[in-house]
Amino acid sequence: MARPRKPTNLKILQGTYRPDRANPNEPQPEICTPEAPEFLSDRALQEWQRIAPILEKLGLLSQVDKMALAAYCAAVARLWQAEEQLKNEGLTVTNERGRRIKNPLVDVANAAAKQISLFASQFGMSPSTRSSVKAKLPEKENPLAKFLKKR
Repeated sequence: MARPRKPTNLKILQGTYRPDRANPNEPQPEICTPEAPEFLSDRALQEWQRIAPILEKLGLLSQVDKMALAAYCAAVARLWQAEEQLKNEGLTVTNERGRRIKNPLVDVANAAAKQISLFASQFGMSPSTRSSVKAKLPEKENPLAKFLKKR
């Protein structure tokens, strides 16, 4: 399967944007933090409130990204819950025949981690995409330059 295209804003942050390869008709939704969907659990909402402002500040979040971010947050909550239960129950459980088998929660946790990884890379939150981001930090004003401007 082909690698999905990166969003233009992510390319700009990474310094890989090339105007000659850009889609001139690419939709440009307004950058904003959408309201969190009501179906999110408390843990998922906690992740939404943590990550949404960061993505908006980077210019990577708009109204049309609401459900993709909701799916990411739900997967984070699912992983969190599965890992908590695994901590209490252990990696193996006894089945109805008395045999030790892999706890089904391991599969739940693995599936959630895979979903998190997929959505994180789409939003530029994976370690590999983050390492290539060249975000421009605000310049600190030089006090001497400020003084000289007044003269």
